[in-house]
Amino acid sequence: MTTPPTTPLRKPLDDEIDVWGVTHTGHVRPVNEDHFLIASLHKKLDIRMTSIPTDHEFIGADERLAFIAMVADGVGGRSAGEEASRLTLESVTRYVTRSMQCYYQSDAHSEEFVDLLQDAVMRGHEEILAHAARDFGHKGMATTLTLWLGVWPWNFLVQVGDSRYYQYRPGTLTQISRDQTMAQELVDQGVMTRSVAFASRWANVLSSAIGGQQTAPVVTRLPSDWEAVHLICSDGLTKHVTDEQITERLQAMTSARQVCEQLLQDALDGGGTDNISIIVGRVVAKHDDG
Repeated sequence: MTTPPTTPLRKPLDDEIDVWGVTHTGHVRPVNEDHFLIASLHKKLDIRMTSIPTDHEFIGADERLAFIAMVADGVGGRSAGEEASRLTLESVTRYVTRSMQCYYQSDAHSEEFVDLLQDAVMRGHEEILAHAARDFGHKGMATTLTLWLGVWPWNFLVQVGDSRYYQYRPGTLTQISRDQTMAQELVDQGVMTRSVAFASRWANVLSSAIGGQQTAPVVTRLPSDWEAVHLICSDGLTKHVTDEQITERLQAMTSARQVCEQLLQDALDGGGTDNISIIVGRVVAKHDDG
């Protein structure tokens, strides 16, 4: 059996990040109320004057500060759900971009950093409420949000609703996020077993949502791990594809794009009764650490 390579103790370079995302309306819904976003956050070096030839390459001149991936699954029907998920991703992206100074000056261990992420979500929540108040046709609009932020050497997960975040390591798939649904609440309270609760009408009732009556963003800090494969998805995937099937696909993956497309097809083949959004990301070492 081949011994796995030693995990590099450095931040991955841009060309070592293998990430892909897909979204699909599915077979039943007339509108795709899901949205996803994948982005890297950079602090550019703005050279005003120099005696160095302009063709000289500055190492780290455009260093990546963070990497962000988000999935939002809108609720409210037709344009309202689509609008809620889109506005939320736009709002969170704007807030993160404007807060760049805080990201690279703040200590990732501090409560201030966690507060920053929670504040980004709550600002999105406020924007959704304000938008719904201005437009009666969008009354009741809301969305889930699963946000993954990589700030070496930490990853941060921000969770609202029931879109999920999984980590896969060789042979093992772990759901890191906790579904914010009434079904999960009933399971946690011991009122129902998991199998009964998730087969009930409470399975699709959110206990927390951006724009909803209750918004309770949960922030989790995790160490960066070169061996992990990251999966973010809306429930359009997990309604039709089991954790065992997801594990098999990730175990055999050759690229993020390939496994995203396979999982999407699995969800469509399984019924495709909801919108489906999937992001898969991993690190593939290409450079000698020496």
